[in-house]
Amino acid sequence: MYIHERNNWTDFSWDNGRLLPLLAAVRHLQGRLLGHIESLGFDLIERATLESLILEVTDSSKIEGEFLNTELVRSSIARKLGIESAEFSNIPRNIDGVVDVLLDATQNYDQPLSQERLLGWHHSLFQSGYSGYTKIDVARYRSTGMKVVSGTFGREKVHFEAPTAENVPHEMSLFLDWLNNESTLDLVLKSIIAHFWFVTIHPFDDGNGRLARDIMDMLLARSDGSKIRFYSISNQIFKEHKRYNDIIEKTQKGTADITPYIEWFLGCFERALLSSEQNLEVILDKARFWEQHKFVAINDRQRLVINYLYDNYDKEVGFLRTSVYAKLTKSSNDTALRDLQDLVTKKMLKAEDSGKKTKYVIISPKGIRIPNQQIVV
Repeated sequence: MYIHERNNWTDFSWDNGRLLPLLAAVRHLQGRLLGHIESLGFDLIERATLESLILEVTDSSKIEGEFLNTELVRSSIARKLGIESAEFSNIPRNIDGVVDVLLDATQNYDQPLSQERLLGWHHSLFQSGYSGYTKIDVARYRSTGMKVVSGTFGREKVHFEAPTAENVPHEMSLFLDWLNNESTLDLVLKSIIAHFWFVTIHPFDDGNGRLARDIMDMLLARSDGSKIRFYSISNQIFKEHKRYNDIIEKTQKGTADITPYIEWFLGCFERALLSSEQNLEVILDKARFWEQHKFVAINDRQRLVINYLYDNYDKEVGFLRTSVYAKLTKSSNDTALRDLQDLVTKKMLKAEDSGKKTKYVIISPKGIRIPNQQIVV
């Protein structure tokens, strides 16, 4: 029996004794980080918000197996927020649509989620009327049954079967009424419950997971009381996506006591906040680096590559070879090497011998090591 087949299935319960200490720890960390970032100044706040939104868009899509071009996502968000001039003039509709939904959820977090607004979100995700090569119902609830299935043809495994299509309008009416009118729950708890409730109804042909996380982001922004984004819950979920899928499936096959589900999500949110501390440290280090060297004359190639090292510090791309430097800057290997040696002379990079190779790393104003990033010659 799935949870939605039980009577009064949305009368969720949980063990406050287990959850309240976790919630208190998350709320403390959330407040501390928001207070820190609000003290940084407008430019750094914009930078932190941009980076967090990029992570949220790209990693929410990765959870669904869709890998978006990060630079196109960056350009779309930056243009819509007026943070940077758009580097790319033609952003694909699917990227602009995903960005539009997240921005509406997080920048207009204090607005009710009406059915019309939700259907508009769904239309933004699927403007072509297709999911991949499959035509789907867009901007309206599904008209057929829905199963979550994995495995190859003939060896499929059914993980979950959603409520019947006939029940979806009623279930969604109850959900939206609760979402817009329930005011006693802590908003972090409410965001976690809303995610589970929505993804269990599975009201659309596709996009349910992404929209569930957008709803969660809206409520988390409401819990912050701020349009400033300084963490990405989807980034952390993607890192733990197997456990994420497992805990949802287990809860959907359980009872109205959803304590383990909430417990896992509180832990995931705490890990997302702790990760954002490192992100913020690098953003601040980058700002201090350019402030420290603002009177040092360097060329556009050198500036581009130093920004690349900072902006990709958390990506598992290994080291940056001279040939990659040359490709990024559209220059020769000899020019790349002269640029690097010039940055060492100007005390912006330092050279470290590594056997037959020389590594070039950023000289951090705060003395932090930018992980996973080095230039190897």
